[in-house]
Amino acid sequence: MSETKPERRSPALIATAIALPLALITGLIVAAVVMQRDLEAEPVILAEFPAPGADSDECVTLLDQLPDELGSLERAEIVDPAPAATAAWREPGLLDDPVVLRCGLERPLEFDQAAALQLVNEVQWFEVSGAEMGLDSSTWYAVDRGEYIALTLPTGTGPTPVQVISEVISEHLSQQELDPAPIG
Repeated sequence: MSETKPERRSPALIATAIALPLALITGLIVAAVVMQRDLEAEPVILAEFPAPGADSDECVTLLDQLPDELGSLERAEIVDPAPAATAAWREPGLLDDPVVLRCGLERPLEFDQAAALQLVNEVQWFEVSGAEMGLDSSTWYAVDRGEYIALTLPTGTGPTPVQVISEVISEHLSQQELDPAPIG
């Protein structure tokens, strides 16, 4: 009977077998952290819109009072040159469509005497759904202040942005008479 000796592995082979998976895991963690930082730093690109009242006292006051957070959404940087009187928020670390506020806009074309309004925290809002235009968002217009204020929300955002912005508007901007377009 012959005795079989257990096969001996070289220390270098054992060290390599342990080090390679550890290096791979470390590399994946570092890559995830770097990508997360890149996502958070990615600024929002906004197109210009006609906003004749963007430099008004109302818009300056509103922009100065806007919160850094709208529920779970955080204020996002806007690519320069940023359109006047705008702000954006989005989920931290995600590149989803942001919630966008614009102040000083012209009266929305759809806002006429037959338009249905919703009252949120003492602010009258008029909603324009993007679904009819193939968009996955809706825009809410505050129509009872000295300037028209638009808040564009991706579908599924929930009511928090409208509620929080309504509180800021009602606290800092005085209410005005409605000025809808005539029907027809």
